Amino acid sequence: MCSGRIDLEFILRAFANGQDGVFIGGCRLGECNYVTQGNFDALGLSYICKKMMAHLGLNPERLKIAFMNASDGIFLAETINAFSKTVNELGPLGIGEGLEIKGLKFKLDALRKLVPYLRLVERERLRVPVKSVDAYKKFFTSEEFDRLFDELIADKLAISQITSLLQEKPLSTGEIAETLGLSPSEASKHINTSSMHGLVKYDVDQKRYAIA
Repeated sequence: MCSGRIDLEFILRAFANGQDGVFIGGCRLGECNYVTQGNFDALGLSYICKKMMAHLGLNPERLKIAFMNASDGIFLAETINAFSKTVNELGPLGIGEGLEIKGLKFKLDALRKLVPYLRLVERERLRVPVKSVDAYKKFFTSEEFDRLFDELIADKLAISQITSLLQEKPLSTGEIAETLGLSPSEASKHINTSSMHGLVKYDVDQKRYAIA
């Protein structure tokens, strides 16, 4: 299968199911068998996914992408062995980062709900026009990418988490902030946005926010 067909859902599902690491192997960059050069799409996806992992508190080194051809058997074995060692040293998913497992699964599930939206964002706003390693590295390590991530992904993820929380029970701003590790002002901002979009409402009787 072409590495360009790797979907964000595949990666997130693996982590949501408790896998400690994910390895993606693709053909060498610049040597794609297809005119689409899908391996560059896989490279871009790996940058985006690593950014989301760091945002959730997971070590981005749990995701590895490497490029090789059919004759690189020794290189493949060495790469996988090195990655397995790295993952073992990191420890079990979430536990190695000092995260609460139930909370991590909740955040991963909220992120997975955004996958259709994330596919659109990646295609429309986060594609690099020049297919080169330097161009991809320059963009995905830039302040512009950080800004776009916060604007297009981080805020959406916070709203997704808030609506998922409120599906369980009504909560106050303070309770939402504490549960998600947000400041009260951040929580209030995302709640107001959710309210404007008709996703949540304020229950006057309970003095809590609830699903609209």
